[in-house]
Amino acid sequence: MYEPIRTKSVHTPADRTTDFPHRSREEELDIQLAGHLAALLAVTDELGLGAAGDRIAEQVARLRGAPPARHAGRTDASALTLHRRAHAHAGRALVVAASRADTVVAILAAERMDAHTAALAAATAPAAPSRLVGAR
Repeated sequence: MYEPIRTKSVHTPADRTTDFPHRSREEELDIQLAGHLAALLAVTDELGLGAAGDRIAEQVARLRGAPPARHAGRTDASALTLHRRAHAHAGRALVVAASRADTVVAILAAERMDAHTAALAAATAPAAPSRLVGAR
């Protein structure tokens, strides 16, 4: 009277866990960290910071196993905006590097955060009032 169900029900629990790939927590963190560093690299290249970009590219290559594509395009963003973006990307990289205990990347990210903080402070500091020659 009834035709038997020929396909598995969506409510049937999965018997096989090999149907889709699984990654370990470390692999996921490596992927996240490489992504944050690649984003930082793009902004660093746009700012024209070659030496810092090379150091970041080395770490991306270590995490991904291949050298990253370097950012060649330019946006119309101001230097302040780019430094803010770079600071945010470096902060995210620092958080992930700390959670995976990667001290090399954590130090690099902290250095980049300091550099961008200094650049932001210098760009937004009020100019010193000019003094006339001979004025007391």
